[in-house]
Amino acid sequence: MSIRCLIVDDSPTMRALLTALLTRDREIEVIGTAEDAHKARALIRELDPDVITLDIEMPHMNGLDFLDRLMRLRPTPVVMCSTLTTKGAEATVRALELGAVDCFAKPEGRLQDVLALDDGKLAEMVKQAARSRRRLGLGRSMRATVQPASFQGDDRIVAIGASTGGVEALATLLSGFPANCPPTVVVQHMPGSFTKSFAGRLDSLCAPKVVEAADEMPLRPGHVYIAPGGTRHLMVRGGSSPHCRLVEASPVSGHRPSVDVLFRSVAQNMGDKAVGVILTGMGRDGASGLAEMREAGCRTIGQNEASCVVYGMPRAAAQIGAVEEEQSIDQIANRILALCSR
Repeated sequence: MSIRCLIVDDSPTMRALLTALLTRDREIEVIGTAEDAHKARALIRELDPDVITLDIEMPHMNGLDFLDRLMRLRPTPVVMCSTLTTKGAEATVRALELGAVDCFAKPEGRLQDVLALDDGKLAEMVKQAARSRRRLGLGRSMRATVQPASFQGDDRIVAIGASTGGVEALATLLSGFPANCPPTVVVQHMPGSFTKSFAGRLDSLCAPKVVEAADEMPLRPGHVYIAPGGTRHLMVRGGSSPHCRLVEASPVSGHRPSVDVLFRSVAQNMGDKAVGVILTGMGRDGASGLAEMREAGCRTIGQNEASCVVYGMPRAAAQIGAVEEEQSIDQIANRILALCSR
């Protein structure tokens, strides 16, 4: 049975392009297109799509307002389609917080060139979004547990990996951290132009200081470091004085930055002085790296299936024995703090 997708975008050219990208996959059927929220509402009622691709900038009602109403009134899996501008990135991060499953950076160039370079990424996002349908709206009810009145950390650092559904999961987890949380490094799969906006959004929501990681940046208590997307991997170096390293290299486990690369560097350089956490996401990135962390003596946590948008990466890690314990996303912050306490 095919996945029925509705495309919502004010540009006729982009609607045609997205339709072409999706209909290449025999598992997906584009059942309609809409140029604005008004027509989209009518088509959603009439056609009941499995997945919606949604533009952010539309006439009459922008994509964020439409998404917010949709998630409250008729939760449906949504993949946001955004430009790579700073404004587009900030709006996309907000959309992921509101419940969008994933974000797709709008391609630029001639139709034939875009189709020639297509790697099926949008189609895979739509298929994964369709599988996430039964968990829609789950994150809106999540609340991190109350931050501890006092936290006395040891010398451990925290390494976190996430993908699909990770924006909301990380917001929940990090909002449970106190201002003097353990030094925390994060790889979240998203386009490179989005990670700075993502770090800024988390910084406005959380007690610790959240920044986009830079090369040679020292890891300090009370700070969270988000791996920049793009051409480099985030690694941790210097066991006694840990710091970030950004290394040019090919994708690993299909990603750059890769969770596996981060976790392996922690295992090799921090010994047992770290906690590894793998959150919601499709695929296997992070599973083998988390196994290396556990073998090195690190404590490891996986997000449980019930609270994941996509129970892919945590499942893969659990299947190879990399996960010491599974927790709901609203309990992971407290578990990390307990494991990092003196």
